[in-house]
Amino acid sequence: MSHTPNRRLIAVVVLVPVLAALALWAFAWPAARTAPRDLPLGVAGPPAAAAQVERQLERHEGAFEIHRYADEAAARDAVEDRTVYGAVVVTAQGPELLTASAGGPAVAQLLQQAVTQQAAADGTQVRTVDVVAAPPSDPRGAALSASVLPLALAGIAAGAVVTVLRLSGLRAVGALLGASALVGVIGAGIADSWLGVLTGDWWAEAAVLGLSSLAVSGAVAGLAALMGPAGLGIAGGVVMLLGNPFSGAASAPQMLPEPAGAIGQWLPPGAGTTLLRSVSYFDGAAATGPALTLAWWAVLGLGAVLLGGTLRARKRAGAPAAEPRDLAAVG
Repeated sequence: MSHTPNRRLIAVVVLVPVLAALALWAFAWPAARTAPRDLPLGVAGPPAAAAQVERQLERHEGAFEIHRYADEAAARDAVEDRTVYGAVVVTAQGPELLTASAGGPAVAQLLQQAVTQQAAADGTQVRTVDVVAAPPSDPRGAALSASVLPLALAGIAAGAVVTVLRLSGLRAVGALLGASALVGVIGAGIADSWLGVLTGDWWAEAAVLGLSSLAVSGAVAGLAALMGPAGLGIAGGVVMLLGNPFSGAASAPQMLPEPAGAIGQWLPPGAGTTLLRSVSYFDGAAATGPALTLAWWAVLGLGAVLLGGTLRARKRAGAPAAEPRDLAAVG
């Protein structure tokens, strides 16, 4: 009697809880441990006063990475260039906090609370200036954060469909490029033209959305072309269980426990979110790094698709042909 059905039953009973535990860990752990970790923050003003503010901020051990600037103009430029998430400026009228809620509303709120509480303890008030404000249609950044999962699912679906339809070589590459371009156009139409949660150049946003989808779909289809169904599951699992929760879309990479924040920026969902923020709200500032990350994912994925198609073609060509059978005379 075969024990295969029993083994399959045991595998399902064990595998499902393991996957559930992995998903809970991946999504719940970063959310439960959200806190600033070496969050870039600027300090500007007269040297003596700025040094005092810096010492006060250093009481939050490991929370902030302090950048010193000469004056408010330099600090403002650093915020707009995405070098820092905010800056404390010491002025004659009192401390001033520069924030950029477009770069992460949760981070701007955290900075405001930390600096305000510290100033209140010293008996002073802080004036907050939102240098790069989030769009009025999405002040909490909820819509931008919610776009990470649909983009990931679109990329996984495109890669899976190409694999299921057995497309290979240039046909598979063409299908992935076409699907990603449509995803970008549709995404920009919804997020920018309709909802108004993106406020940058329309075509640049469409390109970012399309490149984000292509990075995922290329990885999924590429691994499937090289490894078969196992590659499909591995690529999809990495994107869903690591890419999404580690993306920092709801806050910032520096708000996630290490190494989740760093890993997330090397995966398409995290790099895509960072790039989309830069293009939509900061005129492309600090866009080079995430753009290169997405480009490498897309290029390597499409290269794997072409390589997998070539290997399959050689395998079919090298397979021995069926031996011809001699026809027997009848009668």
